[in-house]
Amino acid sequence: MKLLRYILFPIVPIYYLVTWLRNVFYDLGIFKSKSYSFPVIAVGNLSVGGTGKTPMIEYLIALLKDKKQIATLSRGYKRSSEGFYLADKYANAKTLGDEPFQFYRKFKEDIQVAVDADRQNGISNLMQQETSPEVILLDDAYQHRKVKAGFYILLTTYANLYTNDWVLPTGDLREPRAGAKRANCIVVTKCPENLKDVEKESIIKKMKPKANQSVFFSTIFYANAVFSEENKHSLNTIKDFTLVTGIANATSLVDHLKKEGLHFDHLDYRDHHDFTTEDIALFKSKSLIITTEKDYVRLLQFDALRDKVFYLPITVNIDKAEAFKAEILAFVAT
Repeated sequence: MKLLRYILFPIVPIYYLVTWLRNVFYDLGIFKSKSYSFPVIAVGNLSVGGTGKTPMIEYLIALLKDKKQIATLSRGYKRSSEGFYLADKYANAKTLGDEPFQFYRKFKEDIQVAVDADRQNGISNLMQQETSPEVILLDDAYQHRKVKAGFYILLTTYANLYTNDWVLPTGDLREPRAGAKRANCIVVTKCPENLKDVEKESIIKKMKPKANQSVFFSTIFYANAVFSEENKHSLNTIKDFTLVTGIANATSLVDHLKKEGLHFDHLDYRDHHDFTTEDIALFKSKSLIITTEKDYVRLLQFDALRDKVFYLPITVNIDKAEAFKAEILAFVAT
């Protein structure tokens, strides 16, 4: 795969030029963006997948749900439904997409969860609901420039900063690094615990944020137990298991489980993998499966796995969290 990326390097200037021109046309108003009179927050990245968008959306939901009427709007990648779809009691990972369904399972009593590849259309439909949202959180919408959010949160991982990356196909960037200038704040995700201030300062220096951009650092924390719909197991009571992942980058999860001294085999699939009949037959032969919450909501549809599949929850800790929260609350109050 790496060899192929290097072979495709001659395409990089073409991809760079096309995405750069697209942004220039939006910046100049040649391509039109739509702004809104209510708070719209977009969470996204410059790179393809794996930066922690889902935990960040959940962090924002937890912060805002008791203060405002919140809606999330996602594309709904690989869903079976089409157009605008507002989650209800009949929604599942197939009709809604795995990440939006994860939001719905956790927060359905507190928020509205919708999907629409056309974000303008999605916002319009949300605002026509009997109870319209006061704040809309756009999931993975940094490059969706037909909508002009009022506040942009750009995520980049500690292990793969956008400042060190190239555009596709040789690198992982969806657009040139200059796209970072649209962000109101930048969050460096998946940082090691106790990241030293001197290293934070070095990272900020590499990014060269604008005067109006704030930079934060976040760390993933894993729960000490795994959960299913009806049961839970403490990690320290589990002997051997199979880890199943269908996410963009499972490295941090694998490293954590190894650090805990756990013994497991790892079935690693592509992000948003559609589990096949053969996959399910293999899973049925396992005594215990641990997976991510995103993968868990897709595996729920298979009744034969319900007693043996558990997910490991994660939470996000943001350094200088009060400053981050204050910035978000100040925006939604405007």
